[in-house]
Amino acid sequence: MSYQPQFTISVPLLSRVETIAALRERIQSATVQVSWIPSLQKDSRARNAHSSTAIEGNPLTLEEVRALEANQELTPLLERSRREVLNYFAALRYIENNASMKKRTHEDLFHLHAIMAGQVMDQGEAGAYRKIRVRVGPHIPPPPSAVSGLMFELLEWWNKESVLLSPVLSSAILHYRFEDIHPFADGNGRTGRALALWELYRRGFDSNHIFSVDEYFREDRPKYYAALQEVRINGDNLTSWLEYNAEGLQQTLERVWKRIQQLSASGNNTKLVLRPKQEQVLNMIRARGGLSPREIREGLDFSKQGAMDVLNPLIKAGLIERIGTLKNGRYVLK
Repeated sequence: MSYQPQFTISVPLLSRVETIAALRERIQSATVQVSWIPSLQKDSRARNAHSSTAIEGNPLTLEEVRALEANQELTPLLERSRREVLNYFAALRYIENNASMKKRTHEDLFHLHAIMAGQVMDQGEAGAYRKIRVRVGPHIPPPPSAVSGLMFELLEWWNKESVLLSPVLSSAILHYRFEDIHPFADGNGRTGRALALWELYRRGFDSNHIFSVDEYFREDRPKYYAALQEVRINGDNLTSWLEYNAEGLQQTLERVWKRIQQLSASGNNTKLVLRPKQEQVLNMIRARGGLSPREIREGLDFSKQGAMDVLNPLIKAGLIERIGTLKNGRYVLK
C-alpha cells in the first residue's frame, strides 16, 4: 500500500500552476543561450546551500557559502557551519547526478542523508532511520517503530503514483510527508528540501538546475513552519501547503527570469542548442568537478572523434575548458 495524499485543486492553486507552467516555458526557451547556464547553475547551487542550511540556523552568509564552493578558506569559521554547507553541496551533486534514477529505495535515502548529515549530527546516526522519539516544535512525529513502514509507503507513492501529478504538486507533497514522518534523528529539514528538489530534477521541471525554491522558505521561516503545521491542524489536508509551495515556486521562477534578463542585457549573445549528449557531458563534469578525455569517452560510450564532436561546440561557446598537460589534462566548467 502506498501513501495517499489528501488535497483539493483550489482555484488559487490551479491559477498558480498555470502561471508557473508559462514561466517555465519562457525560461526553457531562453536557456538556449547556454552561455548563461553555468553561471545560473552556480548561483542556484549556492543559494540552495545557503538557504537550506540557514533555515536550520547556519550563520554563514551567501557570500561565505559562495567562497566555500570556490574552495576558499574562511577565517574565523566554525567547523560545523563549514561542514554543513560542504555536505549540502555534496548532496546537491548527488541528486543532480542521479536525477534520472527510475526508482528510489530506502538505501538511496540513507546515502543522501549520510552525505547531508555526516559529521554534523546532534543525535542519532547519519544514514539510518531514527531509533528515538523526537519532537519538532508542536509536532510529535510517529514513533521509531513506525518509521520504516511509513517511509516504505511514501517511497511506493513516489516511485509509482507521483508521476500522475504535476511536479509542482508532487515535489511539495514529498517535502511535507517526509518532514511529517521525520525519519531521521537529525537533518530532516535539509534532507526533505533536497528530496523536493530531486523530484523537480527527476521530472525534468528544472532540467538545467537553475531554481532555488529554498530561498523562498528561508526568507520567512515562521511562515514556512506555520505552513507545515497548518496541514496537521487541517487533518493532513495538503491544500494550503500546496498553495504555499506554488506561490514560492512562482516567485522563484520570476526571479530566475529576471536574472536571465540581466545576463541577456550584459551583451553575451553566444547561442547553442544543447544536444542530449552535451547536456550529459555538462552534468558529468559538474558532478565530478572535471573529467579526463578518457572518462568522457567512456561515459558517452563514444570514439575519440565522436567525443570531440560533442566537446568542441561546448569549448567554442565558452562553457568548458581543458586544463592541465597534454597527457594529464581534464575538462572543467569555465
